[in-house]
Amino acid sequence: MKPLAGLLALALLLTGCSSSQTDSAQPDAQLTVFAAASLKKTFTELGARFEQDHPGTKVTFNFAGSSDLVTQITQGAPADVFASADTANMTKAVDAGAIAGAPVDFATNTLTIVTPFGNPKKITTFADLARPGTQVVVCAPQVPCGSATEKVEKATGVTLTPVSEESAVTDVLGKVTSGQADAGLVYVTDAAGAADDVTAVPFPESAEAVNTYPIAAVAEAGNPGAAQQFIDLVVGEPGREALTAAGFASP
Repeated sequence: MKPLAGLLALALLLTGCSSSQTDSAQPDAQLTVFAAASLKKTFTELGARFEQDHPGTKVTFNFAGSSDLVTQITQGAPADVFASADTANMTKAVDAGAIAGAPVDFATNTLTIVTPFGNPKKITTFADLARPGTQVVVCAPQVPCGSATEKVEKATGVTLTPVSEESAVTDVLGKVTSGQADAGLVYVTDAAGAADDVTAVPFPESAEAVNTYPIAAVAEAGNPGAAQQFIDLVVGEPGREALTAAGFASP
């Protein structure tokens, strides 16, 4: 009986250990970041670093125009972090009760003109974009880069007649690189990232419309701890280095 009792005790012990291990096992953590399209390259790099520093955590991104992201978040789309390309759209999210805590400004960006490589239309100034027959693509007014474009128009007194208004700055860039437009207005960071495909034409009036980028945790974040850790990465030294390398300026 004693050997049998010992075997039963061992079986119960092993069963208990197995149950304990099963109960303590946690599924891989998920972090979902909604970020402005102009942040795609930099945030993708920072996301890879975050995953390396936090084994078991998978970072998923949704890159789009900031106004579209606000709409998605306020309509209940699952997100942990929101990074906007301007303060206006972040304010909309805050006013809707979709943001936890105070947003933190982490970068600034300015507009530049881009043309197909070689600048075949010989565009050298912002006013050149209004020349008859020039096909110009800009962001829609509700998108941060579109709002910045309107500010420059007011500051210069130059009214553009775009052939297309896009919902994200990356779409403007795509129209130019594909040859569907003679010129477009994008951020300096986007122009830098497409250096081999476009010619950038800086213009001094861009200083009239500098966009500030804020980041914050979403109120209904499924992983608030990881959300704050990602924000800390972005606003910390690693994030600053990556943003500076991409052409962003400090807020």
